[in-house]
Amino acid sequence: MDVEILARIQFAFTIAFHYIYPPLSIGLGLIMVFMEGMYIKTGNKQYEILTRFWLKIFAITFGIGVATGIIMEFEFGTNWAVYSRYVGDIFGSALAAEGLFAFGLESAFLGILLFGWNRVSPKVHFISTIGVFLGSMFSAVWIVVANSWQQTPAGYHIVGEGFNARAEVTDFWAMVFNPSSVDRIIHVWQGAFLAGAFLVLSVHAYYLLKERYVEISKKAFKIALGIATVISLTQLLSGHSSAEVVAENQPAKLAAMEGHYEESGSADLYLFGWVNDETQEVTGLKIPGGLSFMIDQDFEAPVTGLNAFPKEDRPGQVNAVFQFYHIMISIGMFLIGLTLYASYLWWKGRLFEKKWLLKIFAFSVLLPQIANQVGWFAAEMGRQPWIVYGHLRTNEGFSQEVSSNQILFSLILFLVVYAILFLLFIYSVNKKIKHGPYDEAKNPDEFLKYVS
Repeated sequence: MDVEILARIQFAFTIAFHYIYPPLSIGLGLIMVFMEGMYIKTGNKQYEILTRFWLKIFAITFGIGVATGIIMEFEFGTNWAVYSRYVGDIFGSALAAEGLFAFGLESAFLGILLFGWNRVSPKVHFISTIGVFLGSMFSAVWIVVANSWQQTPAGYHIVGEGFNARAEVTDFWAMVFNPSSVDRIIHVWQGAFLAGAFLVLSVHAYYLLKERYVEISKKAFKIALGIATVISLTQLLSGHSSAEVVAENQPAKLAAMEGHYEESGSADLYLFGWVNDETQEVTGLKIPGGLSFMIDQDFEAPVTGLNAFPKEDRPGQVNAVFQFYHIMISIGMFLIGLTLYASYLWWKGRLFEKKWLLKIFAFSVLLPQIANQVGWFAAEMGRQPWIVYGHLRTNEGFSQEVSSNQILFSLILFLVVYAILFLLFIYSVNKKIKHGPYDEAKNPDEFLKYVS
């Protein structure tokens, strides 16, 4: 296997593994803000116990997220030296802003959040919870800005030629607010909120099914369900807006996402299907002219297809992009239906009567994670063959001096280390869940009155 393929596999594996944790941290941060906010407002100790319980799981998630994220920075230098030189000024300014605005905010409040329960007032602790949550959100902002610049470059000029070429920032704010950044930031935030909300829904659905911590679990479930319902609906809007940006700035990616080959013609919207790249045919269930209508509100409006681009400028794995994109959409629609139905039952006062629904929620924790992963795969594979869209090709960005054996050896080591980290994460979180909120109560005897 050649160096480029191995370097891409290694980076895809490390970033996909890392991306399990930041969305959970951001989502749990929002949940904790609501839980602790309810404690400040009502004085009800159940909300304090819930916040303490989920803070321990947040800390485990946050720690592993930081550890797994460091590896990727080294990969830029070892495996992608040409790319690193090309985008160094762009990434340097974005990551410097992340360190200043995000990590600074998180580090300022993280100690108070973890160890300040009995050392500061409840309101000061609540402010620290908000600070850590905002810090995690700002961290996502600058990472997504850097990635979005690769998709839709802006605010720069190119200096040098060949392997020495690099992009320099000419307008920092144009770089930050490049055409795709705002929509993608909102969409990533929403995916993170859903990941955290559905973890909380899953755990407390499990408790309710086992008839453990019933009253306190009902409170947590309602908080998470309210967030999940609102976010799943609004994510549909941000997803549509992102698709419009892709249609304008990356038409080849949009064409691959829907398997649209015709050079310029009405485009169908597929609910599901299978793309044959050789025959340029898609087999599946479609809405005729649906993609044209979504983009231009006209079923007959022409949409640029893959045949409008030279073969070397198209995504290489059209069916993979198509499938990943449609898995993301399918999960998103399922989550909308699930949360709306559960919210309806909540309104009717029958939410916790449906055991089958609680079982679905207990296993639903995987769905936002899968959607987040396949969404990123669709976005990154759809950008190919460009590592910086329209400027630097992926096969020009990897390091020229690294051998395939070196990358393969490090990939195997990463697989082993990350497998150990993942098992430790599952073990630690599972242990906390099995113990339940008892450990988080100041006085277990006092807590007994909250348990049905």
